[in-house]
Amino acid sequence: MEHKEDRRIYTLSQEAPAKAVIKMSLPLIFGMFIMVLYNLVDTYFIGLTGDDYQMAAVNLAYPVMMVTVAVSNMVGTGASSFIARCLGADEKEKAEHTLTSAFTLTFINSVLVTGLGLAFLPELIRLLGAKENTFLYTQQYVQVILLGSFFTMGSYTIGALLRSEGSVRYSMTGMVVGTIMNIALDPLLIFKFNMQIRGAALATILSNAAGFGISVLYYLRRKTLLYPSVRQIKPSAEILREIYWVGVPASLETLLTSAAYTVNNNLAVSYSELTVTAMGIAQKVLSLGSYVYQGFASGTQPIMGYNYGAGNTERMQKVLKAGVAAVTGTELVLMLFYYIFASPLIDIFTESQEVIKTGTHILHRLMWILPFVGTVSMCRMSFQAMGKPLYAFCITLVRQLILYIPLLLLLNRWFGLNGMLWAQPVTEAVMMAVSFILLTKFIRRLSKKQLI
Repeated sequence: MEHKEDRRIYTLSQEAPAKAVIKMSLPLIFGMFIMVLYNLVDTYFIGLTGDDYQMAAVNLAYPVMMVTVAVSNMVGTGASSFIARCLGADEKEKAEHTLTSAFTLTFINSVLVTGLGLAFLPELIRLLGAKENTFLYTQQYVQVILLGSFFTMGSYTIGALLRSEGSVRYSMTGMVVGTIMNIALDPLLIFKFNMQIRGAALATILSNAAGFGISVLYYLRRKTLLYPSVRQIKPSAEILREIYWVGVPASLETLLTSAAYTVNNNLAVSYSELTVTAMGIAQKVLSLGSYVYQGFASGTQPIMGYNYGAGNTERMQKVLKAGVAAVTGTELVLMLFYYIFASPLIDIFTESQEVIKTGTHILHRLMWILPFVGTVSMCRMSFQAMGKPLYAFCITLVRQLILYIPLLLLLNRWFGLNGMLWAQPVTEAVMMAVSFILLTKFIRRLSKKQLI
């Protein structure tokens, strides 16, 4: 175990920045590519039902999944940030206490999400933008997702905890197992058991449960650097403060994204419910690019957190530059891929020529976020890693509330659907410059303070 521990710490503390970023990020990108398949498989099999309204319902229900992720991020991001900083400061016992506390808080939060969601289910479905043709389908999907929220939240939280100690491959394994199970269960539950959209939701929950179970086994078999302990199940005041100091802003960031997604869907449905279908397919196809930049950002986060805890600002600057170069280059290649293959990709999921035409148009506009959004995400997660959540939250606040949502409404009013689609690329281009300048200036100020 000592050899494994030394290897993980060496990657975080000493390995060449570009190599460390790639080593930490590539397994995550691969695992997240598997997650893309996870989402696309759902879309594909629901598309085989021939009912575009069921596909629209899945897209309308997506903000509920984002809310469960937001609540799990509150614990996962907060705990993983503090764990990485504790390891950098050589406080392993405190890191293990934080790990155990994260499991406790995840269980409590999942009970609250399920109870509140089910208590106000009809009101929630109307808020999501469901209309006559999609209301029942959206309700059926959301109900199952809420009932299984513990496994969804547990899966996301435990992945962040594993990454915080450098155990990226273990985190990835849970994703892969969950996706393989989802691919197997979707056709079985949707068609064989004739559960339709409920079957897709149940397949998602069971797959998350499998991935969560596999990840827990690594802790139970003591394959990890840190171990949970029953005697540490009660969080200390310091740990609660650190988790929520970073975690609450991170959670609010995801909730703001969910709110923006809901506004986007409500604007799209004003054109037609099939426009929502096309929007959903295009966004799912684009998720390949989204998961790539999330993989780089998540892979870089523990390196930044560890070196912040160790006071190594010079390495932090080098890691940031290496990460931005890697994510931007990769996303530009993906953008070219989407430009060439947009129409065939949309065609995989529907036979409706109207949906294919609209979806291709949407994808050709949304793909322009890719050269910018990776840097924004990496800067935001670096602030979280350093325990500076207000900086991260300000990036999201400006991004979603001050720029994106107002631009959505204004450009939609002035230029219709086409204007609405350009709102996000314009937002990300502005935020890339703002977030990168903010982070580099922060690290330089930190470096000067250490020299005094």
